[in-house]
Amino acid sequence: MLDEAMVALAASVGSGVVQAAGTDAWSALRNRLARLFGRGDRQQETVQLERLDRTAAELTAVGQDGNGPEGNGNEERSRHGAAWRTRTEDLLEGLDPDARTAAAAELRALLDEAAQAARPAAGGAGFTGNVFLGPTAAQSGHGNIQVNRFHSRP
Repeated sequence: MLDEAMVALAASVGSGVVQAAGTDAWSALRNRLARLFGRGDRQQETVQLERLDRTAAELTAVGQDGNGPEGNGNEERSRHGAAWRTRTEDLLEGLDPDARTAAAAELRALLDEAAQAARPAAGGAGFTGNVFLGPTAAQSGHGNIQVNRFHSRP
């Protein structure tokens, strides 16, 4: 089972994939993420590249504003974000502690680079995403992850 930081990182990867699709940051993120998920297996890397390409194609079809031909952009973004979150959790869970730490560092660096590539030249907030998971919100950017929990007090 993953700790909170790893779950938040996986959520940030899902959000980062969705946000990067169709942007200048996509190509680098796509290639590095496939390489990481492939774990040295060229065939598995190819499978991941195909998954990422399908994700980008489906998200491009619905458009950034969600007003694509089907009008279900938010649902598609949520679906793809959740899928990549789950894939990332599965990847991290399957690694021994040292490999998990290295993969997490690589994922954080990748998200930070994608955020910088997607950031407008004039600046910007610098956050790669806000992900809400029930009573928990995860926000990532500038190489950091912040997790906030919301619950009522007795």
